[in-house]
Amino acid sequence: MSQYFQIGQRVLWNPATGVAQVFLRAAESFATLTDLPSGLGPMEADECEIDVEVFSTFVDALIRRYARSNHVILRSLMEGFTATAIVLVDRGGGRLPALETPNDPGIAALAELSRHHDDAMVT
Repeated sequence: MSQYFQIGQRVLWNPATGVAQVFLRAAESFATLTDLPSGLGPMEADECEIDVEVFSTFVDALIRRYARSNHVILRSLMEGFTATAIVLVDRGGGRLPALETPNDPGIAALAELSRHHDDAMVT
């Protein structure tokens, strides 16, 4: 079984159900961390509607939080989710100004990880 993350009828990602559940729960946790809504709707009939503007703002805040943190464990916990979220924003046509920060090795590493995730994320 799988679930769909989409904007309207456009599917951005079609992960296995367990992966989708972990991603959604992580989004809830990171929404608490950033004090922002995630932009991910509820999973209904195996579909999660993404509000790309709200989601982009949320992901941009995560990237900025990641970049300014020196807490190794927090950064590690954020990496996988944030890299995956970057792919969804990109596929959805959103914008992430934080990725344009020059000479930040943490942001460069997230961008590189997101490219690897993009290759692995089935649509």
